[in-house]
Amino acid sequence: MQVFTPAQCIGYVAFVLGVAAFLQKDDRRLKSLLASECLVYTVHFWMLGNLPAALSALTSSVRTFLAIRTRSRWLAAFIIGVNITIGLAFAKTPAAWLPTLGSCLGTIAVFMLHGIAMRLLVLVATFLWLANNILSGSIGGTLLEAIIAIVNISTIIRLYRTPKTETDSGTVREV
Repeated sequence: MQVFTPAQCIGYVAFVLGVAAFLQKDDRRLKSLLASECLVYTVHFWMLGNLPAALSALTSSVRTFLAIRTRSRWLAAFIIGVNITIGLAFAKTPAAWLPTLGSCLGTIAVFMLHGIAMRLLVLVATFLWLANNILSGSIGGTLLEAIIAIVNISTIIRLYRTPKTETDSGTVREV
């Protein structure tokens, strides 16, 4: 496997964006960087010839950009439907369903959850993408998902340890 092909180099760009995303304690910054990482992933997987992963990454990018502005459950359901349609149309093996399932879980996470719960479900999706990347021969993608898992776990621990206060409306916020 060649380390510095154009496809692998684009994967390394996704790697940097992904690590930067999961270092964020702020959900909005996390989502912005994550959406950018998914867009770069789209090109990376397309160049590697993994169309189900490329389309799932593209859907994930659009989904995450939309999730910055809305938490619509209807939109989340629509995006999950798009992901399943992509899987039905392009996934010819069980392994090709890994990015589709990862994207569906990511959709639930970014639209319906926040804070630690969001990051935990994203962690599960990360492991699905990690398996996909190993099977796809994506060096940057494999490194990215492994590091994202570590960084995400670290951020989850930091969030868990961050003192919380209750606001007047009864919601909890970080201090």
